[in-house]
Amino acid sequence: MRTPSRGLSVGLSLLAMAVSQVVQAQQTTENARTGYALEEVIVTAQKKAESLQDTPISLTAFGEERLEVDGINNLNDIGSKVPSLTIEPFPINNATLRIFIRGIGIADVQVTQDPPVGIYVDGVYIARSTGTALDVAELQRIEVLRGPQGTLYGRNTTGGAINLITKRPNTEEFEFKQKFSVGNRNLFSSKTTANIPLGDMGVKLSYLTSQVDGFIENTGGGGDFGDREVQGLRLDLRWDISDSLTLDYAYDKSDFGYYNSMYQSINPGVLNKGQAEPVRSYASAHSKHSSSRFSSMATSTPMQESITEIEGHALILTKNFNDIEFKYIGAYRELFDASYADLGGGLGDPTYRVDSNVYCGPAVQAQTGEECLPLVVPEISQEQWSHEFQMSGSLFENSLDYIVGMYYFQEDATEDNAPMHHQFSSQVSDDVIPIPVLGQLLGGVLLGAGDVGIVNMLSQRYDISNEAKAVFGQFTWTPDWLDKRLHLTFGARYSEDTREALKNQTDKTYLEIKTLNQAIDMENLGALSPVLAQAGFLLPGDRSFDNIYGENEYTDSSFSFIAEYDLTDDINVYGKLIQAYKSGGFNTRDPQRGSTGFAPGTPGKGDDTAEAASDGTVYGLGFADGFAPEYVDSLEFGIKSELMDRRLRINANVFFSDYQDIQLNQILTGSVADTKVTNAGKAEMKGFETDITFLVSQNIMFMLNYAFLDAEVTEAINKQGVDVADSYVFFSAPEHSYTASVDVGLAQWNWGSMSLNVSYNFMDERNGGVRSFNAVNTYISAYDLVNARLSLSEIQVGRFGHMNIGLWGKNLADEEYEITAVDNLPHSDRTVIWGEPRTYGLDIIYEF
Repeated sequence: MRTPSRGLSVGLSLLAMAVSQVVQAQQTTENARTGYALEEVIVTAQKKAESLQDTPISLTAFGEERLEVDGINNLNDIGSKVPSLTIEPFPINNATLRIFIRGIGIADVQVTQDPPVGIYVDGVYIARSTGTALDVAELQRIEVLRGPQGTLYGRNTTGGAINLITKRPNTEEFEFKQKFSVGNRNLFSSKTTANIPLGDMGVKLSYLTSQVDGFIENTGGGGDFGDREVQGLRLDLRWDISDSLTLDYAYDKSDFGYYNSMYQSINPGVLNKGQAEPVRSYASAHSKHSSSRFSSMATSTPMQESITEIEGHALILTKNFNDIEFKYIGAYRELFDASYADLGGGLGDPTYRVDSNVYCGPAVQAQTGEECLPLVVPEISQEQWSHEFQMSGSLFENSLDYIVGMYYFQEDATEDNAPMHHQFSSQVSDDVIPIPVLGQLLGGVLLGAGDVGIVNMLSQRYDISNEAKAVFGQFTWTPDWLDKRLHLTFGARYSEDTREALKNQTDKTYLEIKTLNQAIDMENLGALSPVLAQAGFLLPGDRSFDNIYGENEYTDSSFSFIAEYDLTDDINVYGKLIQAYKSGGFNTRDPQRGSTGFAPGTPGKGDDTAEAASDGTVYGLGFADGFAPEYVDSLEFGIKSELMDRRLRINANVFFSDYQDIQLNQILTGSVADTKVTNAGKAEMKGFETDITFLVSQNIMFMLNYAFLDAEVTEAINKQGVDVADSYVFFSAPEHSYTASVDVGLAQWNWGSMSLNVSYNFMDERNGGVRSFNAVNTYISAYDLVNARLSLSEIQVGRFGHMNIGLWGKNLADEEYEITAVDNLPHSDRTVIWGEPRTYGLDIIYEF
């Protein structure tokens, strides 16, 4: 039995003290009313409208006003605002977000893998995190649900869920809102919204255009790193068909053009790079390295624009029958994403490249018969359909509240990284190959240093089809006992998942002898094989995948049990046990075919589970085997309280989560892109979270949000039966994270008001990988950010309109901090992508 950590003990003590002290504080509060209080926050985390204080979930909510003050325009902006939550752009696809809650998330982005944090827009599940960075919708509220949500939200919420609720049309009056934003790095944004009442209908039209420059210049060809431009439109329709029947429809379309970031090397490559070891020294010498952020780097070939296009339809039909409400949520969404990345050394040296741009050379002629390989920008095409039926209401004189429903989801997607194209090329490091011996084997030619290079080329295509079905229910009983202060909830969900995946891939590596204009296939080396093996080459085997198919089916039953007790009208405590599961899947970056059903050695199809992967380890699995679901049981105790005449709000909780068959995605040592996803075994998480808001006076409000997290892999049995749990860590599980902020009303005039918001955000160090020996170089350092906003509000313009002006700054101290790090590129042992530097700007908002 392990001893609980000091942090969790402190959390338990604080929670216990809170339960006793807040009751005493409430009882001794003066009865005289101050005339001001914290506003009630309404959420729909349990698929019904209720007060945040009555919701037994560790939950942070941002209302419309808070979104404006904190400068939150999209999902990416809340990453530093919620402890236990980290949100960052995927390194080589800036339109994709990596989201972690309580240390649970997904570091890689593949069409065959689902994130364990569910994203919902007006109740519609968004399967792919690609495109979630877009911000065309006019948000009314964002809700962050921490911890598993297995019964009401279902699969893929072992970490938590995020609800984005848009502002619905108004059927009563015309409304108009125009927001302009300008700032440094040529920031310009315009967002226009108009609400038009049409009798029993209301129509809302929104249009967004936005552009901003990156903060690192590309002195090579093509665009600058981080430049982006967004165009989006949205149509919302609300039709009050009758007093009891409402129809809501939404259509959205977004186009996102951007140039991906480039990794910057911090430490030159000195560790063994496995298959890339023969070029490590040369690649490192032809790259730039620094522990400080560069203002410019260079690509060796023109940097290409990446594109994300999203289109979606959603229909919600709500019918009320006295104490019963029926709701149907139907949606169709499609996604197209073409993302180009350059992972080179930043000097723009054409003799060392890691990209998919045009390449010409003898290896191309040997493989394809053509002069050059074409430019290829990897593409993802995805479409999804979903249907959800809900019935909710009350029974037995409102003593039993319930919601039951059915859910269906279908998804088809393709990841197309074809035809054959360049992936990696470099001159071989000096003295790696015994040049005279190589020259003699090639016919007695005289070779010198620099005459020999390596070229890797690749063609890939993955196709998937996923189907999910579920039935669910949640029942809350309030018995007549104890003055109806006790509330008991039971929830259940049964799920069925079917997942199919098809992989086609050809991966070829050649030696190029420049002076001879000759290419040698490294799968057919003949007499060269022992020479190269002695020189340290890890010679590739058959890396082809010829229609390798995988199919798996999963079922799950998850339950939840919640007990709530109202200590007073303003204080309640709760305890709950929640179960959830994350669907299994397939790993497209697995270098092995797996259990294909074909005899070992069959070209492109043979079973290779008995062979070593590219890191020299025998895992006994490959792509066709896939990986199994992960499961979690989570125990949580919390308190929600409002004190001092509702001027002080203290919400806190402690939790313990037990994960079984947890899925861990790891980069294979010595490879650039090979990974393995394994069900590592068991893991435990425990922590403490609190959200505190204190309205000191009518003009001053303090907010503090803090989270402590202790995450550990407790069991991981390898193929040899050895427990290697100590070698596994969590990718993004900061021990401490917190946000402290203050809102101050500076002045009030008859024509408007002035206020100031200042926030301080701290994020502790994270591992940046799932293996402890990699975390030495992949760690993401702790950092803190200071943001501020000075606002002029409610400035009367004409008879009906008013204007708000906001001067804002983010990362005011201009701290250099990393958002991701890797150790597997040939030229470097630690390369990073930097977070946003100091940014500042002006918002002008007019509405009536």
